[in-house]
Amino acid sequence: MATIEENIGYHFKNPAFLTQALTRKAFANEERQQGRHQDDQEILCTLGDAVLKTVFVELLIRARYPTPDAIIQAKIQLEHEEALAGIAGQIGIAQAIRLGAGERKQGVVEKGPDVLAETLKATIGAIYLDGGFGAARDAVIRWYGNRIRPHGR
Repeated sequence: MATIEENIGYHFKNPAFLTQALTRKAFANEERQQGRHQDDQEILCTLGDAVLKTVFVELLIRARYPTPDAIIQAKIQLEHEEALAGIAGQIGIAQAIRLGAGERKQGVVEKGPDVLAETLKATIGAIYLDGGFGAARDAVIRWYGNRIRPHGR
């Protein structure tokens, strides 16, 4: 897990949060069938989505987007699956995702952006639970870097 932690720029106090964030439901179900308990990423994805939206709105306000409509339009672009998948790809999440056997055979990571986007959101949720809002906010800012430009530029 050290490499993925280095890639995302956050060291987990409780590595179980990161493991859960990287675990797809199909993998968790296969583990349960073998008598091993494993939580999947779904609930962390929901939390991460909420945190991500909050951070984006804050950053867009700070970037002087003048109206709610301008903020909403910019936020939609930032949180689009392809944009999230691009960030996930840049920080090397794809190699660490724990896929079910069927997902691996189907090549779900390569077929579309949804798996990477969901895993990135789950990772944000995991960071939030492990280190709080500030840690999650810092990660989003680090990953998005200069993608949020002042309005009008």
